[in-house]
Amino acid sequence: MTHRVGGGPRSRGTWWREGALTATAFALCLVGGVVGDDGSTLQPPPAAAYFIAVVSCAVLPMRHRAPLIAMAVTTASGVLVPPLGLLLSPLIVAPAGITAYSYSLTARTERHAVGAVSLISAALLVASTPLFGALSGKDASRVGAVAAFPLVAGVLGHSVRNRRAYLAAVEERARQAEKSRDIEARRRVGEERVRIARELHDLVASQITLANAQATVAAHLFDARPEQTRKSLKELVETTSDALDELRATVGLLRQSGDADAPAEPAPGLSQLPTLLESFRRAGLEVSVRQEGTARPLPPGVDLTAYRIIQEALTNVTKHAGTGSALVHLAWNRDRVTITVADDGRGARTAPTATGPNASTVPDRPSGYGLIGMRERATAVGGRLSAGRRPEGGFLVSTELPLPPAKDREAGDAP
Repeated sequence: MTHRVGGGPRSRGTWWREGALTATAFALCLVGGVVGDDGSTLQPPPAAAYFIAVVSCAVLPMRHRAPLIAMAVTTASGVLVPPLGLLLSPLIVAPAGITAYSYSLTARTERHAVGAVSLISAALLVASTPLFGALSGKDASRVGAVAAFPLVAGVLGHSVRNRRAYLAAVEERARQAEKSRDIEARRRVGEERVRIARELHDLVASQITLANAQATVAAHLFDARPEQTRKSLKELVETTSDALDELRATVGLLRQSGDADAPAEPAPGLSQLPTLLESFRRAGLEVSVRQEGTARPLPPGVDLTAYRIIQEALTNVTKHAGTGSALVHLAWNRDRVTITVADDGRGARTAPTATGPNASTVPDRPSGYGLIGMRERATAVGGRLSAGRRPEGGFLVSTELPLPPAKDREAGDAP
């Protein structure tokens, strides 16, 4: 159940707290009103004490909506205490201390809070100091306590405000950190989806292209050369079987709920290049390999990238170049390996459309994901890739992949 005060809802617990605070302040005012100059108590409380208690406590519930008005009324009530024949003590000015605490807690700026609390203390100090006669030590301590009471309340309110601001900042940082973790998780999921798409594209596109080429050869030679047809069909069975095995292994890795102790099958690399080239040769593409420099072991990521780029480039030659031969060239340098795949361009069909700043535009062919995937793979390992038509004819795919320096590798192998 809630009640509305000043246009805003207040819970039952808030009303209970306000009531208890007001009743406590009212009792303190009455106790302060019955204390005499000599420390003795007067019985019963005089009417002036009730007047001060009622006026100063009546404005306490509005200190949140109109804090300056509440402070002015409670301060004025404290200033009127000596003229009404009562002793000005910290007890009777308790409502002024409460309003000073609340204003320090909610003031717009620290300067406003300091100014308002200082005015309250100055007013009470002037009101509690006798105009005539000497000030005894006992009176001096009482006057100092009265003037310091609002200041202490203001400092306490300021400390509570800083504490709340600190906790709010900590909570905000925690929310931002949680939001950043969610964004990072979504980004990693997106990158993983792209990586999976590249793997499946390279796998399926290559194997299906080879199977299509072998099936085409078998259909063409079915009547004229039955023996060659049977050989092509046998190679087609091997190609599709290999494709199913690779696809099953890839999907199996994706379905794993946790990390395996060891990978089910090593990732392909340049060590499997002869097998890859042989599969293209069975499909009717004559592939020659030329190497320059001393071959070196590649990091796993770079090794897989090199293999996939050669695989995709030869797949594009088989699908689009309309030629029966291609050249794979590997140039090993100190800090990089340069891989080029080129065809002679003697066929009539067009090469695939290249996309990106380093690729030339080839008409009559819709853009696909092969060149995009190759460029993404090269960029992911710190390399670069370019693709386009050659001036002398044909299509060229060239990539530069980084290598660890030879001296670092030798130093690592020394132990």
